[in-house]
Amino acid sequence: MSNWNKIFKPIVVLCIICIVITGALAATNSATAPVIAAATAEAQRLARMELLPEADDFTRVEGIEVENVSDVYAANNGTGWVITSTAKGYGGTMTVMTSFTPEGQVKQVKVTDAQETQGIGSNVSAKKDYWDKYAGLDGTAPLTLGTDVDAYGGATISSRALNSAVNSAIAAYNAIP
Repeated sequence: MSNWNKIFKPIVVLCIICIVITGALAATNSATAPVIAAATAEAQRLARMELLPEADDFTRVEGIEVENVSDVYAANNGTGWVITSTAKGYGGTMTVMTSFTPEGQVKQVKVTDAQETQGIGSNVSAKKDYWDKYAGLDGTAPLTLGTDVDAYGGATISSRALNSAVNSAIAAYNAIP
């Protein structure tokens, strides 16, 4: 048997397979990326509407540079703001949307993405009754865990992450001109 059949032919075949698979993955990504982006944007819009149902629509507020804050949106009819922020939880990054009233109070909080431990940390990231503890609190000063809001028993790190994300949103809210 020649070197071609033993060594080079399998290498060439594997390279061709890799090129074809890479091309197929690239084509799939280019076809699905806009659909995924549109679905994500719509999910975020619906979450904003859920947090501030009085709003008619939202406009993104530019120029707010606060650490861990990704988006600041103002309701077009002046009913408040929704701010998206993140914090490091026990299982990974926790993404939180916080809505504020025109009077400067936290209206609602919603965790939109978290990888917290099931059964413990997930109680912080998935239970609306825990999020409701933030409703009505002052949005002009940072909140202290244990004073303003109680930590969820057994999920202190996740509770700290949620509180940290809300405090980042409060900092962004206070930076709005």
